[in-house]
Amino acid sequence: MYIQVETTPNDAALKFLLGITVSIPPIFFEDSSQTVNKSKLAERLFTLTGVKAVFFGNDFITITKQDGNDWALLKPEIISIITEYLVTGLPILEDIEKADTTKLNDADLSDIDKQIIEIIETRVRPAVARDGGDITYQAFDQESGKVYLQLKGACSGCPSAAITLKDGIESMLQHYVPEVIEVVAVEDEK
Repeated sequence: MYIQVETTPNDAALKFLLGITVSIPPIFFEDSSQTVNKSKLAERLFTLTGVKAVFFGNDFITITKQDGNDWALLKPEIISIITEYLVTGLPILEDIEKADTTKLNDADLSDIDKQIIEIIETRVRPAVARDGGDITYQAFDQESGKVYLQLKGACSGCPSAAITLKDGIESMLQHYVPEVIEVVAVEDEK
């Protein structure tokens, strides 16, 4: 099995392309306690000294390393664990809730919410996934004009994420949805 490795805009994260479906919807683990009964592969990756976060995208895994750790040492170990695990034929994810928890009830969404979600899903998420991350819509506050988005994977903690949010996503949403005043990143709920 060949695993292609790509850099991301976040120097602390690498994207490992597996060539198979990993997780639909994407799932983000910030520490090993979140992997219990969810993913044996993620559990094994967290046994490596230096692994800070594990993100399963549609067809890739993004690993974020802790500061002070060297990719030259960590990358071969990550590839080895992923390869050995995939050869076993065990599922990457256990039988957990596969429904995308970020999807909101359509009946509760305004036309503005639906417009924003459509833009995020069709224009923003694919681009963010190419960089080893994910972005999900959380809410739109009609009074303040603020859109709340959650960044995951390589985008979480990335120095260029703030620029991407303001110069890219915020500008695009303001262009298509005049009611949008600002885009705000929200932290992952633990």
